[in-house]
Amino acid sequence: MAASLHFADVEVGTEIPPVDFPIRRVNLVKYCGASGDFNTIHWNERLAVSVGLPNVIAHGMFTMALAARVVTDWVGDPGAVREYGVRFTSPVVVPDDDIGAVLTVAGTVEEKLADNRVRVGLTARSGDARVLAGARVVVQLP
Repeated sequence: MAASLHFADVEVGTEIPPVDFPIRRVNLVKYCGASGDFNTIHWNERLAVSVGLPNVIAHGMFTMALAARVVTDWVGDPGAVREYGVRFTSPVVVPDDDIGAVLTVAGTVEEKLADNRVRVGLTARSGDARVLAGARVVVQLP
C-alpha cells in the first residue's frame, strides 16, 4: 500500500492514472462465493444469453469494488472512503476465453471539500463501453 496521501498534495484536476483490471470467469466464480451472489448470469453463458445478455456479465458490485480500488490505492488507505456512488450504464461482458474482459478505471479530483475531504470522479470502461456513470468517491485525507 502506498504512503498516505495528504490534502495539501492534491489540487482540483489532479489525475489518477488509468488502471487495467483483467476479469476472467474464474474471478466471477470466486466473487460468487465471496459475496453469496450465485445468480447464473454471472457464470452460465447459456442462461445469460437466454435472458437477452450478450454473454456472462460481471457482478455490478464487483465492478464497483474494482473502480473504488483505484482511489483507495491512490490514497493509501481503504478506510479513507466517506462516500461512494455510481450508476451502472453497461455490463462488463466476460467471455469464456483466455482473455476475458478488461475494466479500465481512471480518476480526477473534482473538488476539494471542507475537513480535508476531496471528491474524485471516476471513469470506468470495458472495451468501447462506459460501464459506470456519475461515479464519485469522497475520501478523507490527513
